[in-house]
Parts: sequence; C-alpha cells; structure tokens
Amino acid sequence: MQELLDGLNESQKQAVLNTHGPTLVIAGAGSGKTRVLTFRIAYLLSQGVPSYKILALTFTNKAANEMKERIISLVGPDKARDLWMGTFHSVFSKILRYESQALGFNSNFTIYDTQDSKSLITKIINDLQLDKEHYKPGMIYSIISKAKNDMITPDAYIQDKEIQKQDYYKKVPQTGIIYKNYVGRCRQANAMDFDDLLLYTNYLFHSNQEILHKYQQRFEFILVDEFQDTNKSQHSIVRKLGFPQHNVCVVGDDAQSIYSFRGAKIENILNFSKEYPTSNIFKLEQNYRSTQTIVNAANSIIQKNKNQIPKKTFSELEQGNLITVLHSQTDIEEGVVVCREINELTRYNSNYNDIAILYRTNAQSRIFEEVLRKYNIPYKIYGGLSFFQRKEIKDILSYFRTIINPRDEEAISRIINYPARGIGQTTIEKITQLALRNNISLWDVIQHIEKASDILQKGTISKIVSFRTIIEACIADLQTADAYSLASRIIEQSGIFADLKADTSIEGKSRFENLQALLNGIKEFVEQETEEIYLPNYIEKIALLTDIDSDETEKQNKITLMTIHSAKGLEFEHCFLVGLEEGLFPSTMNNSSEYDVEEERRLFYVALTRAKQSATISYATSRRKWGNLDTCKPSRFIQEIDTKYIKNSGNSGFTNQNYSFLNKDAFQKKQQTPQSFGSFKKPTQGIKIPVDPTFIADNPEHIEAGQTIIHASFGKGIVKEIIGKYPDSVAHIQFTAAGEKKLLLKFAKLKVLE
Repeated sequence: MQELLDGLNESQKQAVLNTHGPTLVIAGAGSGKTRVLTFRIAYLLSQGVPSYKILALTFTNKAANEMKERIISLVGPDKARDLWMGTFHSVFSKILRYESQALGFNSNFTIYDTQDSKSLITKIINDLQLDKEHYKPGMIYSIISKAKNDMITPDAYIQDKEIQKQDYYKKVPQTGIIYKNYVGRCRQANAMDFDDLLLYTNYLFHSNQEILHKYQQRFEFILVDEFQDTNKSQHSIVRKLGFPQHNVCVVGDDAQSIYSFRGAKIENILNFSKEYPTSNIFKLEQNYRSTQTIVNAANSIIQKNKNQIPKKTFSELEQGNLITVLHSQTDIEEGVVVCREINELTRYNSNYNDIAILYRTNAQSRIFEEVLRKYNIPYKIYGGLSFFQRKEIKDILSYFRTIINPRDEEAISRIINYPARGIGQTTIEKITQLALRNNISLWDVIQHIEKASDILQKGTISKIVSFRTIIEACIADLQTADAYSLASRIIEQSGIFADLKADTSIEGKSRFENLQALLNGIKEFVEQETEEIYLPNYIEKIALLTDIDSDETEKQNKITLMTIHSAKGLEFEHCFLVGLEEGLFPSTMNNSSEYDVEEERRLFYVALTRAKQSATISYATSRRKWGNLDTCKPSRFIQEIDTKYIKNSGNSGFTNQNYSFLNKDAFQKKQQTPQSFGSFKKPTQGIKIPVDPTFIADNPEHIEAGQTIIHASFGKGIVKEIIGKYPDSVAHIQFTAAGEKKLLLKFAKLKVLE
C-alpha cells in the first residue's frame, strides 16, 4: 500500500486515501488530477473493493484508456479487469444496450453522429415544407440538442409557453414539431444520437426503479473527471446512481469551465458542497506543468472572477521567462510576426510539435496557414475533418451500420445507390414516403419491394432486390465472421473496392489509401481484442470516439493550430495566444454580461496554462472584417495580467506603437491617445447614455419580451426575446443607440418604461 502512495504530495495523498462519502477534488491546471483519480481507484482495488463496483466517468476515451493502463500497472490485470471506466456516452450506451427492451429499442441500435442528425433534420424540414431560410438544420439541431441536455422532451418542449415564445421571435415556431418528428424517425430507425444516450439513461432511471436500484447496488463508488464540464443531464445521472451510499468523488476545476455553449453548468461544481453538505474538499494547488511565471500570471487573471472556488495555485519549477506581448499593425502582420518568433524558437532546438498557436475562432487560422506555408513551416489544424467523417469512409461505415441495424434510415439512404446501381433520388424519395405513410422502416419497404410495382418500374425493383441480396447475405454472417473478414467481404461484394481502385486521380488514390487504412485499423482491432471481435463491437467503438481521441497531432512533428476550446486538456512547451483584442477575445458575443465575461476570462486562463515553458500573447491594432480594415483595441485580459510577469518586446522588426504594459495607468493612457491610421477606420466610441441618478432597476424576473426598457449604459431599447429560465436567462435587446446586445438578466439592471 505504501508503494502505491509514493510520489504523491500531501494533498494528492489525502484525496486518494479518503475514499468514503462525497468528495470534491478541486484540481488546478497541471496539478495531477488524473494521477489522483488513477491512484484513488488503484487504492480502492488494493483494499479489496471488487472492480465491478467502481464506475469511473471521463470525457474522452483517451483519458479512460490511459487511466486504465496505469491502474493495471499498479494493481495487476486481474484486479482491474471488470472496471466500469469510460466516457459518459460509452458507459451509458452499454447500459442502454443491456436495458434496451425497457425503452422499446433493439440492442443493436445505431448511434447517429452530428452529420447523420442534421441530414435527418433536413429531410424533416423538407417533408414539412418549411422555409429553409429560417429553418436551418444546424440551428435546429443545436436547439434540439440543448433541449435534450436540459432533459426537455418533445411534448414538454411544445407545451412550454416560454420556449414557444422564443421560437416565435426566432421565426421558427415549428421547431417543436420538427423535434417530435425527429425523435419519432430516430425511434423508427432504431437509432439514438449522442444526446439520447444521456436523455434515455435519465428516463430509464426515472421510469424504472428496479433498473435504477440494480445499478445503484452495482456501483458502490462513482468517480467523475472534469466535473465542471458536466451538463444538467450528466449531473442528474450521477446524482441518481450515487444516492444510496453517496460515495461520489468528483474532480475538476471551476476555473477551466469553458463549455457553457455545449450545455455545461459551472454551478454543478460550484454547488457540490451545498448538494452534499457532508462532503470532503481537497485542493490540488501545485502546478507540475508550467513555470512559476506562467502560473503566477494565470492566477493574477483568474482572481478577477467572482464566481469561483478560491484556490492559490503555485509552481516549484523554474522561474521561467516573462510573458511576451507582441503588437502588430494588422492581422496579416501578426501572422508574419508570430511565424518569425517560431523560427527563432526552432533555431534553439525546439521541435515543431512543441509549439501551438491558439486562437478564439476557427476563422483566425487562415492567415497563419498562409504565412506558415510561405515560411515552409509544417503545421496541423487540430480538430479538422476526422478520418471517420471523410466521404469514402462514411460510405463504408454506412454499409456496416446497415448490416448491423437494417432499420437505420440514414445509412440505407446513403448507400442504396453507392456505388451507382441505377437507383435514382426519385426512387429513394418514393420508397421513403411509402415507409412514412405506413409507419414502417425503409428496410421494411425494401424487404417487400416487389409489392411496390404500382409506383416503381420492374427494372428499378430488380436493382433494389440486388442491393437487398448483398445486405442480407452479410447479415447472415454478422455473428460468426470477425470484423475484418466481414468488412473485407462487404467492401468487395458491394463494389466499393472496384469503384475506389478505378479512380486513378490524385484524390482517388488518396481515397483508396484511406480504404486501406480503415481495413488496417479493423485488422488491428480484431488482433487486439480477445472476445468482442465482431463488426458491431468495432462500430460501437468508432461511434463513441471524441474529437481528441481520433486526432493524430501527437504523432506529427508539426506546429499545432487550434481553437482554445480544443486545447483544453493538452499542453505544449510554447504557446502563442493570438488575436487578443476587444471584440475578438473576449468575443463580442460573450461580453455583454459579467457571467459571459467570466467565462471568456476562464477561457484565457485555460489558454495561458497550456504553456509549459513560454507563453507569447499577440494582438493587432487593425483587422480586416467584411473587406474593411477596422481598428482594434488590445484585450482587457492583457491589462489584467500583473505587469511584473510581462515583457513588452515590440514586434520583431515592425514599427511598434509603444503600448506600455509597465503600469496600469500608462496602459490606459496609451489606449486613449488618438492614433493616425491613414485610411483605417477610427475606433467606434463606447456609447454612454446619461440617465437619472435616481435610476432603480426593476425585478429582472419581471422583464418580458416586447417590453421597452432603459439600461444605465446603453439607454433605451426593446426586449426582442429572452432565452432560458431565470436566473440563467439571457435577454436579447435592440438598443436605439448601442445596437443589439445579449445581457444576462440577473446582472442587466433594466427598468421597464411605461
């Protein structure tokens, strides 16, 4: 047991040893939270707790696999064999397959990815003949996803007057009908999307006490990684499962809560000790990743947030270099300046894969890509098109999905005429409508296609029968042939192999190589597994991959370009934080309320703490937007860093406007000094409307859409819509002078005008 605890600091050790009762582990950036989770599980196993009694939930398969390998090395494979460890979605999809009959699904249900879901939503919008200008599939998908994560069913959605009012103002009043149709079509196809894996688990545990009790008894200890990223649905499942014993251990960092746009609730971690009054709280405050300068600078930023659990992270590594701030005249110049700095780094033995360029929005990558190419610096866009989303791979996987679950409408629609076999789009629409009218699946129609002679020609029916024969022959071998053998047969008999091999263009050769890579991966899967070697097992694994699991960045000696949201959980020797300008970072979309700005500040904190040795911040004083050069101000976040951690180095050869970062007053003074930008636009001045000094705001809960209001800074405006429920509701307001703003109601201080 002592060997197990060697190498842990005192805080980590206490978090490992106190295994019973609710536990909150606040883990600062680089403080070894994964190590604590790993050793806590290993310690439980060493104390005789059966592995099947432990449930560990993560946000990536990569994290789960690394932890499990380390646990095996600590306690041996026998003790760790039956651990329930994986992502929320992988663990609960496993439970749903076991309990599928209680929900009216077959255990071979398909898991739709985002592309599948949007495709189905597009079909429903077309079927309902709705205005495509307003009913955009991506937007509708996001609304449905949010509703599911908030555990709002289609019927509840349609009956909620506030939601209906919001949809009316968005000009999408039929969203509830689309949602209901979408759920019905998924059920008809024996399919769930990612959000369903959580929603149906919640429904299962709520509606079936016997099943809930079974899993409550099974999981005596529950551990959750990255708890600050959990949404309402995930939080609810953890609460239900952990209710009897309360042996729930959550690990996370409120300072790194940056996914509210995905439904994450920072309140889950902030309110943990209120939900569990007897909880133990441990703080991991020693940063083992970054230099003292980087850690101290990050502390000076995040302390500006009010909504947080207080902690003081520290580093005992070297002091390290001061943070460099680079200023450029234009966004194009910024790309050149940053690339020159990278060239300097690589002259002193830094590898390309030690370096990351982090930005707020994906659109910022273009300029850096162009300059990196010019400088012949290899780079990789992190979070680009996944291997499994490439057309040729998606086509092949759709064959696999159809054979596993013939009711999968999206998969069948994709492959019924690929490779081309003379089954046109008109035919597909006819048999789809036939399925909808009779409330049956597309495969049901195909199985009895001979009966459709009144709407289809004899030759068309014959082609569909040929397609059906291929699928049925492969279905017959589904339970006996291993994944590689069956996949090879499908690719050969479907005509995909011949189709891809016949294309001798450069793109065609690349697609054929991707086919080979897929088969190689399936072969490796079969050789690595001992029991679950069949095609359904492989498809399950692929369907549950997260973006970070399928990325190959670590294997390549290239500069990494990525958004800061994508960078969370990663680390690099050297980080360049670019585009640090007001309106870009913090984003214009997220700076209208204190709540939004705090999340933007947490995002900046995450960006800075990715760096191990050095951090460089860059901004431009003009940036092209919609074809025009707009002037920009340095981000407030630069000003918020304690000046003793900053080195203002100019811009490596370009004319530098000497913004002083040596003291706060000088910084503010320089910002206010008029600058000559020639033909550049002058900065838009902030609008401050004088109001009555006796101004008293109304109760924010009484603010409604359609009201005319006044704001202390922005003046008179009209409330266009209110999103969400109080205290998390956000008002969209069209101000007469200040334009449209999004304000969190509880902080907005609005007064209704009579």
